[in-house]
Amino acid sequence: MATRSPEPAARRPAWHGGWYANARRMDSPNHGPRPPQASVDLIVVHSISLPPGEFGGDHVHRLFMNRLDWDAHPYFQQIRGLEVSTHFFITRAGVLWQFVDVGRRAWHAGRSHYRGRDACNDDSIGVELEGLEGGSFEQAQYATLVTLCKALRQRYPVRYIAGHEHIAPERKHDPGPGFDWRVLHGAFAGTGVLFPPGC
Repeated sequence: MATRSPEPAARRPAWHGGWYANARRMDSPNHGPRPPQASVDLIVVHSISLPPGEFGGDHVHRLFMNRLDWDAHPYFQQIRGLEVSTHFFITRAGVLWQFVDVGRRAWHAGRSHYRGRDACNDDSIGVELEGLEGGSFEQAQYATLVTLCKALRQRYPVRYIAGHEHIAPERKHDPGPGFDWRVLHGAFAGTGVLFPPGC
């Protein structure tokens, strides 16, 4: 009996519904519907590590899945009961995870305002980089981030890329001064993508 050859990578669909084919999938319960008229035109870059500055464990995954053991580390008492999520998470090694369908509203931005609109969760894609606020990031993370942003621009009319610090400056400071915005500027030069002033 003849067997079918695997579909060449170039022909494989980039998306399965709202799930990116190149990401490892883990379904967070923390999401909701986007407003009917939402135009998804913003990518928000965050940084996260749990506990802060410690990399490589599964605490971030557990947080987004509502499975974090609040008693496993003293720092976790500060965020006890927190229910959050992101669409994507990029590890220090550049491994990409997806927690929420991009067609859904992930809980990553909180109280926020950008490009004349409030409630950025409604019409943005959240991308968390494993890292410490203000610290540096790995080349593998930048490579994955650029590839992901390009894939998102093929699906949505993305015109803006900003940090959490730009959409909620009174509350948040990530990804911080260690993030090299020049990488994204170079990747999207001439495309019309807009970045925050000074980045």
